[in-house]
Amino acid sequence: MPRVSLWLHRDFRRLWAGDTVSQFGTFVGHTVLPLLAATVLAATPAQMGLLTAAEHAAFLLLGLPAGVWVDRVRRRTLMLAADAVRGTLLLTVPLAWWAGALTLTHLVVVALLVGACTLFFDVSYQSYLPFLVGRDRLVEGNTKLQASQSVAQVTGPGIGGLLVQAVGAATAVTATGLSYLASAGWLLRIRAREPRPVRAEGTRLRTEVAEGLRFVFGDRALRAITGYTASANFAGAAFTAVEVLFLTRHLGLPAAAVGTVLAAGGAGSVLGALTAGWWTRRIGQARAIWLVPLLTAPAMFLVPLSAPGWRIGLVVAGLVVTGYGIVVYNVAQISYRQALCPDHLLGRMNASIRCVVWGTLPLGALAGGLLGEWIGVPATVWVAAAASTVAVAWVLCSPLRTMRDVPTTPARVVPSGS
Repeated sequence: MPRVSLWLHRDFRRLWAGDTVSQFGTFVGHTVLPLLAATVLAATPAQMGLLTAAEHAAFLLLGLPAGVWVDRVRRRTLMLAADAVRGTLLLTVPLAWWAGALTLTHLVVVALLVGACTLFFDVSYQSYLPFLVGRDRLVEGNTKLQASQSVAQVTGPGIGGLLVQAVGAATAVTATGLSYLASAGWLLRIRAREPRPVRAEGTRLRTEVAEGLRFVFGDRALRAITGYTASANFAGAAFTAVEVLFLTRHLGLPAAAVGTVLAAGGAGSVLGALTAGWWTRRIGQARAIWLVPLLTAPAMFLVPLSAPGWRIGLVVAGLVVTGYGIVVYNVAQISYRQALCPDHLLGRMNASIRCVVWGTLPLGALAGGLLGEWIGVPATVWVAAAASTVAVAWVLCSPLRTMRDVPTTPARVVPSGS
């Protein structure tokens, strides 16, 4: 019997709608918050690195125990709480600005706490999807969710740049806060109810964390995926820390043009989401994990080759190609992880990987900010491009290179305490 498309899956559509609203707000925020720090609060490169690091510090500090907590509770409930807290925190930024009390410290603290909520939301969502749609439709589900993220990546920065020019950077943060509250509204409408997770009595937090780590690092392919993503994220965060400074101070672009450049670069992500399924069918899901990054990562070198004038187009080209490769890679590797992992370990598997791969983001952001102070912003972009290209060696030299597709059934793992 042919499978029914997820277009007709009511609860998935609600999850998809909530995630789409949230993604739009997130990418508006990714433009608005750095512009607020750079143009209104006059942040230095090191301070920009600190702000970027704060957004992702929770993945490094709380990543491992978060997976255990996600496996102990119903995941939709945790996602709802994370959305509500994120929205409320971000709305304090325009309130502080209107009261004349906004500082860089306030912005960093909000970014830190919102990042902690994002950690729990992301680990919960990736662990919730197999329950909601079934393992046989993970690629389709992840493709649709990545498509929304990619469209938001294209339009969000442009919207953010226009909002900053129209109403000011602090007021524009309101859009991000409201998007998270709207996301919670959509999640509330999902009717499917997860079973209460079964936990072995007497197991300790440390024991359950160790079980997740053993599953991830005991598998050579998962270990390679984790290593590549962590290395690429470190390089990407170093670039992100100085990206707005590169566009505004080195290329001389105004706020609206910064949003336009970032939006144009996101077009590659949309195309990647639309064609990720084609890649996995054409060359195999496992091959897509290493071949697509190998072909697209070197395009990052186009970014530091840009300059005012017609060479600004090189920034767009570099971001389009690398954005394309990142999305195809993410659809393939996330679906691989979800298909391989047994249900009782999904939270810990996702959190263990997120702890490592997102834990490098604050480190990379701090490194990017410090390098920007030491060797200058353009040179830092060159270093980030080189690091992101070399990182492909992790998956190129892994067992994935000899595989075509993913396992059809989860690995068998005995739960702790059994």
